Amino acid sequence: MAILFDLDGTLVDTAPDLAQATNALRQEHGLSPLPYSDIRREVSHGGSALVTLALGLGKQEAGHNEARALLLEHYGQNVAEKSHLFAGFPEVLDHYRRTQRPWGIITNKPREYAVPLLKALEIEPDVLLCADDLPVKKPDPAPLLEAARRLGIEPEKCWYIGDHLRDIQAANNAGMTAIAVKYGYLRQEDAPDEWPASQFFETPEALCKVLLQQKIREAGDL
Repeated sequence: MAILFDLDGTLVDTAPDLAQATNALRQEHGLSPLPYSDIRREVSHGGSALVTLALGLGKQEAGHNEARALLLEHYGQNVAEKSHLFAGFPEVLDHYRRTQRPWGIITNKPREYAVPLLKALEIEPDVLLCADDLPVKKPDPAPLLEAARRLGIEPEKCWYIGDHLRDIQAANNAGMTAIAVKYGYLRQEDAPDEWPASQFFETPEALCKVLLQQKIREAGDL
């Protein structure tokens, strides 16, 4: 059995550094900082959503692309200044190293930001699929299926764990067990309890307790 994770909001709390980049963008436009909680809710929706939040520029509006490039420039300079593994995961990943349990990360984050982040946090997955590694990304199942192929494990013997509806959709589309976490980057209007997941976890500690169990035999055996 393999455990596969989404990155931002599931395995690593990257919101602090993305919030810093978002407010740096606002500062360049003479605007005051936004509350951290407002930015955190938008993180899983990507750089364009953060630009819209920061400057009110829709994706198709003039200046949006330039602002997004500037935001990502700020972020690229500090991808791991404040980002950290969620509570419990250092122990889980150490356990996986010692027991040689296969695990990986499938993220919609571009590789140029994901790799420096993981390197800074000394996270070494057995497989990493990023937004630009394949022609499609989540909720398409292709990245998940490719991760399973590289691990040499059948998709039905994999868990995929995420904090966004597209993660759950991708897992189901790939024939994997879909696990939803509710501690991630949720908008107020999100309804994770309605997502088609096999199990839900309110906190990283509750999830990690399950992941550390020694007698998980197959996907779906919770």
